Amino acid sequence: MHDDRVPSTPSLPSLSPLVIVHADEALVAIDKPAGLLSVPGRGADKADCAVARVQAPFPDAQTVHRLDMATSGLLLFARGAAMQRTLSVMFETREVVKHYEAVVEGLVEQDAGEIDLPLLADWPQRPRQKVDPVHGKPSLTRYRVLHRDPATRTTRLTLQPLTGRTHQLRVHLLAIGHPIVGDALYATRNQPTASRLMLHATQLALRHPLTSQNLALSSAAPF
Repeated sequence: MHDDRVPSTPSLPSLSPLVIVHADEALVAIDKPAGLLSVPGRGADKADCAVARVQAPFPDAQTVHRLDMATSGLLLFARGAAMQRTLSVMFETREVVKHYEAVVEGLVEQDAGEIDLPLLADWPQRPRQKVDPVHGKPSLTRYRVLHRDPATRTTRLTLQPLTGRTHQLRVHLLAIGHPIVGDALYATRNQPTASRLMLHATQLALRHPLTSQNLALSSAAPF
């Protein structure tokens, strides 16, 4: 009899300091800590990264998408080249729904909204990105207010990027006057003190590529 349930590992191991949220023959999902690269950087000192650590117990693990080094949360890997192609297409065609949580500077007035601003690499200031109405690539972010804190003049938001541009959430929020707290790359002079970038990938939802069953993964923000 065919079993169409999402295959899973009954007891998921931990990769210190990584936690495996889900693993089966198609994919692996981890909870990446802030400060760890998603993929290797240039130089021997940047070889330690999420994909290298995941490949220790899962040698066929392949990168599908990335999180900024300063961002924590859910990160998905494919098992093998064929599954990497399948999942990459699902990300490109927006079949994977992603949600983030962030704490931003200031009190956001609207309870919900969209940020529709084209983005482009700021080559003189790499790796920074910038809004460019002429040459930028279309970029869309939805946001909703979770909590406003008048005492610290910060707002907690849930964010859904409809496109996947580099630093999209960070630059979009900066552009509307509410940069993410703790963002050393896009910091403002009066930014509240924080030990890290207050941005966490909280949810990933997709159709499982082998079973077509809905797979919903979640990770609570650690801040």
